[in-house]
Amino acid sequence: MEMAPALADAIDGFARHLTLERNRSAHTVRAYTSDVIGLLNFASARGCEQLDDIDLALLRDWLGAQHQAGHARSTIARRAASVRAFTAWCQARGLIHADPSRRLKSPRVPHKLPVVLDATEAAQLMDLAGTRALDEDPVAARDHAILELLYGTGMRVSELCQLDLADIAWDSRTIRLLGKGRKERVVPYGIPAERALTTWIRVRPALATPTSPPAVFLGVRGQRLDPRAARTVVGTLTQDAHLPRLAPHGLRHSAATHVLEGGADLRTVQELLGHASLATTQQYTHVSVERLRSAFDQAHPRAAQD
Repeated sequence: MEMAPALADAIDGFARHLTLERNRSAHTVRAYTSDVIGLLNFASARGCEQLDDIDLALLRDWLGAQHQAGHARSTIARRAASVRAFTAWCQARGLIHADPSRRLKSPRVPHKLPVVLDATEAAQLMDLAGTRALDEDPVAARDHAILELLYGTGMRVSELCQLDLADIAWDSRTIRLLGKGRKERVVPYGIPAERALTTWIRVRPALATPTSPPAVFLGVRGQRLDPRAARTVVGTLTQDAHLPRLAPHGLRHSAATHVLEGGADLRTVQELLGHASLATTQQYTHVSVERLRSAFDQAHPRAAQD
């Protein structure tokens, strides 16, 4: 069924709002608009032609249909969040009289503590990547630098792939990152990361072509490294090191946990990771407490006594 013009126009306006006013990435805009399109198609199939035709009952029916389709709770919760953002924008623009999603309850998503490496495991992983890069093979040298920077700075994989050569301040061992919402921050990196990065930059011309961008990390064909390729690098090396197969975000979690365990305060870690909210950073305190509990239970003679 073709969507009513009023509904289709609202999608375009919402996408412009996310891009121009909220400064969201293209990936985020696609995800939000895809979720909203799903809702509006559902509404159109039930005879809705105007935005004000969408009420709380219809939203609940839509959520119910998500459950019946077998979608995960996390997926349903994300779609509900997208719809809340959309209806709030519609009300702010005067497109609807009242926001029907204010009373919409989405499923609770069980909080899972992030999987992290301990310091010994992280060192084991870096040693493996470093050993493979000893002969300065360009791909091995690149992969070593990727791991050292992801773990050494806690940056996101998207931030790593966006890095340009001009973003590195060699004299101060810092890197300028462009994070979520296009917010800039500067993060330090350590001497091991500096060594790995120096080696990679020295052999980088072996992968570069005349049309290569000024990206720090290049793929085997000379173009900017794709996040999927970076995920493959991390997954393969962790597996080869006989460690739990991690995504790049696992190294980010590990970095945050180890910095906290080393005595850094939450605000410092928040700034390092580029979190907008301190509440997001606080999840890493739970990881540290879990580790403390595990060590206590194993080591203290009275930990397991009634």
